[in-house]
Amino acid sequence: MSGYGKKRGGTYQLPGNTGYPNQCIFVFDPEFETYCDEMAQKLVANKTDKNIIGYFSDNELPFGPKNLEGYLTLKNPNDPGRLYAESWLKQQGITLQQITDEHREEFAGVVAERYYKVVSEAIRKYDPNHLYLGSRLHGKPKFIRQIVEAAGRYCDVVAINYYGAWTPNEKTMKHWGEWAQKPFIITEFYTKGMDSGLANTTGAGFTVQTQQERGYAYQHFVLGLLESGNCVGWHWFRYQDNDPTAKGVDPSNLDSNKGLVDNEYNLYKPLGDAMKELNINAYRLADWFDQQSTNNK
Repeated sequence: MSGYGKKRGGTYQLPGNTGYPNQCIFVFDPEFETYCDEMAQKLVANKTDKNIIGYFSDNELPFGPKNLEGYLTLKNPNDPGRLYAESWLKQQGITLQQITDEHREEFAGVVAERYYKVVSEAIRKYDPNHLYLGSRLHGKPKFIRQIVEAAGRYCDVVAINYYGAWTPNEKTMKHWGEWAQKPFIITEFYTKGMDSGLANTTGAGFTVQTQQERGYAYQHFVLGLLESGNCVGWHWFRYQDNDPTAKGVDPSNLDSNKGLVDNEYNLYKPLGDAMKELNINAYRLADWFDQQSTNNK
């Protein structure tokens, strides 16, 4: 969608992702299907690559409860998204003034359904051998049932960017499994340390005092993922710290201690040691949590 948006026009840079008019993606454009088919044809070169697990199609799309009014108030009265939203509202038999939060979440699910259907069908048409990992849900969208259900219908694994939590929420992770009927993967999380020499004014991850505490945060968060029984992996964001001298970078990546290594490629050893200690025991820990869950039933 971000690639199509740049081609279509009207998108802009936001911290961490792409912005759209009224934060409404162009998923109802007939041309979007054609664009996806053209892009998916490029995957053919990877069809037999054993080192590829699967594909992400976007990052942090603005699915959410503001979509319905967003599409209805697009400036162009002939925009395919606005026309679709007007038709949908008419089918519900309600006026603009009668829209409820339930309607908003239902329509957000319709937008997500359309997106995942078009993209997944294009990818699988040209490369049926690899997983489709979705668009990396974040913020409010990952808590909306209709959106997660739509992702589950078309993704092999539901990708989630999960920030600002010392402990992953047990109820939320259970919901992902129930709603999507698919496993999930955490595709972004990190903690910043104030002993790194960086200002840490940008980015979504929370802040602790030391690299050792970053290691504790990693272990605690991942233990929660393993305990869920439905998480198949996690990605620390990022490998290397932000470079404050870099020009033209995403505004969420300016000056923060996100890395496993600093800008001279030096490992943050307390963090690395904590990661290694947990990672080499991940499968044993998962088995232990599964056994505890079975015993408690």
